[in-house]
Amino acid sequence: MSASSFGRVFAKISNIYRLGVKELWSLWRDPIMLVLIVFTFTVSVYTSANSTPETLHNAAIAIVDEDDTPLSQRIISAFYPPQFVVPRMITPDQVDPGMDAGDFTFVLHIPHGFQRDVLAGRGSNEGGAEIQLLTDATRMSQAFTGTGHIQQIVSGEVTEFVNRYRANAAPQVDLAIRARFNPTLNRTWFGALAQIINQIAMLSIILTGAALIREREHGTIEHLLVMPVTPFEIMMSKVWSMALVVLLASALSVNLVVRALMQVPIAGSLPLFFAGAGLVLFSTTSMGIFLATIARNMPQFGMLMILVLLPLQMLSGGSTPRESMPELVQNVMLLAPTTHFVELGQAILFRGAGFDVVWPQFAATIGIGAAFFAIALARFRSTISAMA
Repeated sequence: MSASSFGRVFAKISNIYRLGVKELWSLWRDPIMLVLIVFTFTVSVYTSANSTPETLHNAAIAIVDEDDTPLSQRIISAFYPPQFVVPRMITPDQVDPGMDAGDFTFVLHIPHGFQRDVLAGRGSNEGGAEIQLLTDATRMSQAFTGTGHIQQIVSGEVTEFVNRYRANAAPQVDLAIRARFNPTLNRTWFGALAQIINQIAMLSIILTGAALIREREHGTIEHLLVMPVTPFEIMMSKVWSMALVVLLASALSVNLVVRALMQVPIAGSLPLFFAGAGLVLFSTTSMGIFLATIARNMPQFGMLMILVLLPLQMLSGGSTPRESMPELVQNVMLLAPTTHFVELGQAILFRGAGFDVVWPQFAATIGIGAAFFAIALARFRSTISAMA
């Protein structure tokens, strides 16, 4: 490389660095954005992880026991914390007032003669062996999860009771369940780390897009046009500076909020995870600049964010497994960088995967990032040319 070529490369790197430092100072003087960054990686992560409705927790249940037999007592004793509060014994007259007042989410009604009908083998179609479960469906998350859970509890207790007292009962098969990567099935473990993955993509798009719109609204973009800098240098400065902010914030969140405060164990390598996050940030920051070139002001940018972020977060596999989605959606979402980021993030953080496992996601992220950057740079150049 000749001295002149080296000088030009060094000048480009210097311009990108100095423009990036300018972006960092502009962000430092924006208190709203600073509050958003802190909130996103602290309060939002903690509350989202602890409010994920995956399991029951202290569900209010009342039981009407008109049978008062060993079988009914066995069923009553099967409901205990932390899934349920201690069952409250009520009379049939207290059912409707209690449900109307919202005192109970579930009411289990065990009728008189239930044990007799069960031992006699009379089913519900024969006028016996029925239990009524009343559910307050206004509490949607608990009602949906709890109905099936209560049904399993009652069926299990009845089956064990029948097998003890009926000689010709069919033999049972014991299913030994061992949960890998989360032996206690603690919902906060997955919720916290999944939220970190989602927030990295969301905040990077917001910061880069807001940085460009802020310069346009303040008139400083015209100052850059008269300086000896190229659109590539302006765009790269915004990409590296905002990506650095998101990486630092996410690293502090993982170590201080997720690991220290919430005591969530991490199975894999954090440097490998943040290396993947850096590649994804190359795509998402470019996406933020592209959206900012389309929007004329911050409200329009906010509306575009809703149209982009919701599909990215809901269809990338972080909230719902991709296998549960239609095949067309699965194929389309392979073009989104967040899809591959969710896959590599879950593999590294949850299952302790190494680079030999996640290299396809790294390769896909690099390719998608290069395409997104080229598209955003072309759009940014045309926007700059129109302003000039």
